[in-house]
Amino acid sequence: MTIKPEISWTDFEKIDIRSGTIISVNDFEKARNPSYQLEIDFGELGIKKSSAQITSLYKKEELIGKQILAVVNFPKKQIANFFSECLVLGVYGENKSEVTLLTTSLPTTNGSQVG
Repeated sequence: MTIKPEISWTDFEKIDIRSGTIISVNDFEKARNPSYQLEIDFGELGIKKSSAQITSLYKKEELIGKQILAVVNFPKKQIANFFSECLVLGVYGENKSEVTLLTTSLPTTNGSQVG
């Protein structure tokens, strides 16, 4: 296991992690690796799109309404013909094709900040 270099508290404060609720899920057929296209409601921050390689552990229908955590202050990233606007957070399994989403243990207001 590789440990990344230590960062400062100021570095951490630059990362904007928020709770959001998945409101739509579609297959991302043009992605290089099996992925879904997600639309996530972040409350006052609005609805953001993300591409997520979570197809091995999650079915589309079970993702609708799931509250997740995501980094919302990355610049847009183009993946094939899709623009990802946030990075959904998850934990890699034995191989990187199995990703377990980070979720809240209790319901929170969409857009609530992680601190």
